[in-house]
Amino acid sequence: MHAFKGCFRSTKTSKLPRGEDHIVLASETPFTVNEIEALHDLFKKLSSTIVDDDLIHKEEFQLALFSNSSKQNLFSNRVFDLFDAKHNGVIEFGEFVRSLSVFHPYASEEDKNYILYDLRQTGYIERVELKEMVVAILSELDSTLTDDAVDSIVDKTMIEADLNGDGRIDPEEWKDFVTKNPSLLKNMTLPYLK
Repeated sequence: MHAFKGCFRSTKTSKLPRGEDHIVLASETPFTVNEIEALHDLFKKLSSTIVDDDLIHKEEFQLALFSNSSKQNLFSNRVFDLFDAKHNGVIEFGEFVRSLSVFHPYASEEDKNYILYDLRQTGYIERVELKEMVVAILSELDSTLTDDAVDSIVDKTMIEADLNGDGRIDPEEWKDFVTKNPSLLKNMTLPYLK
């Protein structure tokens, strides 16, 4: 989320894309009108990194998040897919704001990364999804662990989080787990809004 650092200090007012009224976006999200305007400035900057068309393409998104537009990663692909709500291969301004609202300090804490780990969007986090995300996050950090070490992390997490023992983590179990482990959400909040 470091790409969004400092984006909320803008005093410049810019024209928003057609159909995306800043007052409407502010009413639908935890963002204020001023924050929406600052997000628009950031959106304009990101959407013109490679192709200047008022749309954020996957390569531009990856470049903003990871300073590398060609490095493929499950985590970056998953985040892009979450932002691309219309599933048309690009992020429009409204999608950008609504998706970022999940990371707002006033957004629901448990939603902040549950949606990232539920890769298949089944409403549950299964062991295989958890393992895929752990491996992807380690890759982003340029860290490597043995398969046994990764399995140990996943097993420990499943034991602690899967309270009913059905082999998957439901939203309530996830909420309990992140309440006991708040560091999981540390990087899932935009601290510049606090």
